Amino acid sequence: MVVSIGSTEVGNGPVYVIAEIGLNHNGDVDLAMLLIDVAADAGAQAVKFQKRTPEISTPEHMKNTPRETPWGLMTYLEYRYRVEFNREQYVELGDYATLRGLDWFASPWDEPSVDFLEDLNVAAHKVASASVTDIGLLETLAATGKPVILSTGMSTLDQIDRAVAVLGTANLVILHATSTYPLPPEEANLRTIATLQQRYPGVPIGYSGHERGLQISVAAVALGAVAVERHITLDRTMWGSDHAASLEPQGFSQLVRDIRIVEEALGDGTKRIFPGELAPLAKLRRVPA
Repeated sequence: MVVSIGSTEVGNGPVYVIAEIGLNHNGDVDLAMLLIDVAADAGAQAVKFQKRTPEISTPEHMKNTPRETPWGLMTYLEYRYRVEFNREQYVELGDYATLRGLDWFASPWDEPSVDFLEDLNVAAHKVASASVTDIGLLETLAATGKPVILSTGMSTLDQIDRAVAVLGTANLVILHATSTYPLPPEEANLRTIATLQQRYPGVPIGYSGHERGLQISVAAVALGAVAVERHITLDRTMWGSDHAASLEPQGFSQLVRDIRIVEEALGDGTKRIFPGELAPLAKLRRVPA
């Protein structure tokens, strides 16, 4: 089974590389555009944002929690509003991503955000790991008929089963993930990719990584991941919760390069003699077949 997102058939062809901008733009359109450039220049196929209606999506116990920010001390709810883009800003960013040859979409964290993104005709929707158990949100996403990419961090198999039952499998991509920021190798549990492949046959399975380096994401491709999502930033030392678990431009470009090499090296599994082997064969094999 393949899932068409933009011009790409996920599960049949190149690994679908998603550059997660998330909130690493810190509410700055110009910074977001620079990150779109990073994704396009590296050879990714998509960029992803996050979209919230802060009054709805912010947990009640967090709304009045104080937070130190570059704009001064404010409540967590005020901070959430501060880093949200409005419709005009998203139109500008979406148009720019399209101009750079990228699909663009976002993780909606509440039902009004789904309507907001549908109005902008996004290529797909992404379910953040924190939303796996939000059945109302999943039902709203399923009703759009758009491709849905489901991250599975901080979730049990039973919880993922319930989410898949709501979303259906016909237009679904599932990403193995562990929601530790940054991710230590001992929590990556990459063999879960095979577990998900067996549990949801035909559904494209990928990987959403929060580790500091490249090796785990490259290994995920070697284990069969058909999509890879990684956070990107201009500088890991910037203020914000996701920057430390993100890749800077050079690292992200190297990741995409390595993914392309690995997927080419995987081949088709048919054992045969390759053209490059003919000269060594003639020179070294003493006993012919």
